[in-house]
Parts: sequence; structure tokens; C-alpha cells
Amino acid sequence: MLDLSNLSQGRRRSSTDAHQVHISGHARTVAYLGYIVLLSLFFIGPLRDLIIYAATTSIHSHILLIPFISAYLIYVLRSQLPRHYTTCLTGALISFLCGTTAIVAASHLRDSPSTLSLNDYLSLASFAFICLLATGGFLFFGWRWMAAAAFPIGFLLFTVPLPDRVLHFLETISQLASTEAAAIFFAIAQTPMLREGAVFHLPGIAIEVAQECSGIRSSWVLFITTVAASFLFLQSPWRRAFLIAFVIPLAILRNGFRIWVIGLLCVELGPQMIDSPIHHYGGPLFFALSLVPLSLLLWSLRLSEIAAANRLSETNDPGPKQENLSVGPISNE
Repeated sequence: MLDLSNLSQGRRRSSTDAHQVHISGHARTVAYLGYIVLLSLFFIGPLRDLIIYAATTSIHSHILLIPFISAYLIYVLRSQLPRHYTTCLTGALISFLCGTTAIVAASHLRDSPSTLSLNDYLSLASFAFICLLATGGFLFFGWRWMAAAAFPIGFLLFTVPLPDRVLHFLETISQLASTEAAAIFFAIAQTPMLREGAVFHLPGIAIEVAQECSGIRSSWVLFITTVAASFLFLQSPWRRAFLIAFVIPLAILRNGFRIWVIGLLCVELGPQMIDSPIHHYGGPLFFALSLVPLSLLLWSLRLSEIAAANRLSETNDPGPKQENLSVGPISNE
């Protein structure tokens, strides 16, 4: 005979357990938010300096938008994030050691005789903040949740200002590559030119591709934009990698094209065009132009990915199977 009392008790126990898991998950979320508040208060000085620095320097102005983009990416992934939270001490320990090492190094080097630049200090401090932010994620949500949210969390690394040496290296490489690209455009257009290194002697004017003309700011923003777009619109790892890698030659060609356009305007309209708005404020226009081929490539990769998924679906599911009907003799009874 069925024991209805035990059955009802089991149901109540299971509902109570589910309620406890829900409260536990809610409590962990609230605890992590409190952890973020305390961590932000501890880093209030570096975070304030980072906001002011990003707002007053063109190369790092994108930093102010990165936390909002990362939060949006987590919102997009919300249905894929695990609901069962655990604690991962190994991940928390590793990220904690990285964070504390970075902030101790930043404080020590800034107070040492070999003064650390504000940019490099903020690089170390912001990296430390992100590592300690990840420490809380491992403690309150666990390894599976952090693995599922790896891209949005990792995207926060774009809030770290590029160190001075890295920035100088990228500017130099971009300057040299853009100079070569501009020389190709001048050659294709058959513009009379005498080149001496990074200087183009054109009819009526000599143009030097200085380090400030490297276009590294717009190239870096284009790279960050492409990383986010590849995550949102593509699934295949190789397609994502191909789209991101495409940014490098695209950025070089875009900046070389800009130099060629300015040089051509100086030749055709006069040397005064070197001080025209297209030179000093034309960056957004050429950035928008570079989005056209990037969008076309993204669209084609997206279509190829959809087509590949459809082919795979058709292979795995060839269609409804037809039943084998056996036709027998009809008996007249």
C-alpha cells in the first residue's frame, strides 16, 4: 500500500532543498556585490585616477566604456551561466596572488627612486583590481561559472592602460607599416614623390609620417570592437580568430590611405590642407570607412557559419523515416 505521508514529506523536503539552494545562490550574489563594493573602496584612489586619466587622454578614452560592455556581455550570457554555485579555492588563490603581487609592485615602484609613470602605475593597479575581482568570482560562484563567463571577465582587461613600452612599440610598428602602405598608395596613384624614410617629398610640400600619425588609438579601438563583435556574432573559434587577425592589415591600410588622401589634397589644393580639419579631426571618418570591409567580412563569416550549421543538421537528421508498409491479399469474408 502506498504511504502517502512519506510521499508528501519527500515533496516538502525537495521543495525546501530547492528553496535553500535558491537562497544560497541569492546570498552568494549579494555577498559578491558587497565584495565588489569593499574592493572598490580599497582601490578608490587608483580607480579615481584611472577615470580621470582615461577622460583626459585620447589613447585610453575607451576604458570608460569597457565595464558597461562587459556587463552587457554577461547579461547576454545570463541564460548560459550555471545556476549551481560552488567555491573554487585554487582559482581564487591564483588570482589573489596575481592581484596582490601587482598592487604591491605598483606601490613599491611608485615610491622608489626610479619613479613609475602614472600610466604604468595605473596599468598595474587596474590589473590588480581585475585579478581581485576574479578572486571573488571564484570564491562566490566557482570554477564552472567563471569558465562560462570567461569572455566578459577577460574583456575587462581592456580597462588596463597599455604600458609605456608596449605603447611605444606599437606606435613605432604602426608608424613604419603605415608609411609603407602610404608609399604603395602613392605609387598606385602615380603621384610624383621622393621618399626619405618616413618623409614624402611631394610637389609643393614635404610630409613626414610622425609617431603621432601612427593611428594606434583608432586601431586599438577597432581591435577591441572586433573582439566584442566576434564573440557576439560568431561561434567558430577559427572564424573569430580570422576576423580579429583581419584588423591588423585593415588598420595599416586605413592609416596609409589616410596619409595618402592628406598628401593628395596638399598636392591638388595646396599645402594649407596639411592643417585642414580632415587632418586633425578626420580620424572618425576613416575609422567609419574601415568598418565597411570589416562588416562585410563579418557578414560573410556569419553566413558561412550558418550554412555549415545547416549542413551539419541535415547530415545528422536526414528527415523522417518512411515506414515499410506490407500490402497483403484482401480476403472477402
